[in-house]
Amino acid sequence: MVDATVADPESVVGDECHIVSGKAQGPRHDPSLPVEHLDDVDNLVLFCRVHHKMVDDQAETYTDDMLRRLKANHERWVSSALTEEKHPQPVRLQRLKENLPTHLIRLKSGRDVFKIVEGGCAFSFDHDEPQSETEVQLLSSFLQESQDWGDMSADLEAGDRVRAAFRISSLLDDLERAGFWVFGGREVRRLEGGVGPPSAFPVSMLKVVRSTSPEIVKLE
Repeated sequence: MVDATVADPESVVGDECHIVSGKAQGPRHDPSLPVEHLDDVDNLVLFCRVHHKMVDDQAETYTDDMLRRLKANHERWVSSALTEEKHPQPVRLQRLKENLPTHLIRLKSGRDVFKIVEGGCAFSFDHDEPQSETEVQLLSSFLQESQDWGDMSADLEAGDRVRAAFRISSLLDDLERAGFWVFGGREVRRLEGGVGPPSAFPVSMLKVVRSTSPEIVKLE
């Protein structure tokens, strides 16, 4: 079948063909075959129009027996292929109890932040509500650049890493002067489904909160 176009419906290019013709002068005609069985599944085979004409024009070559064997072989192949085919499972992310972070740690340098975002497959960012346009700019610049450097981390040379860490450090300093602290951590989830085996899926987590936030707990 050929797919439909914008202007026209789909086009059926397969022909339902009779192995034994019901016409006395037709290809492979067998007068012993009852008329009521001419349209039985056993006497039908699907060909494209070119091969339909070919097997009918060359009936001495493509005999009743040959067509039945071709049909049987193809049906066995289809049955085997459908049985052995491994249908991919839906893709999903599985959170693992043993990998759930119990707390986030304060990040005090660009290197600290870079270790969190480097190699992350996804990002989970959060922040306190900004109270001015200046705070909006500070928060958005830090989080966006942290994500950008994380996305590029696999392609960075050694010198680029130094520059990235230095840049993030300057953004951290700006946030701290504005009264914000940054906390971070990583959670390794499991990616399941698809066509491959399960694989690790690290998620980089950053949270920017005010230094006076009651969420902050000092740990020994």
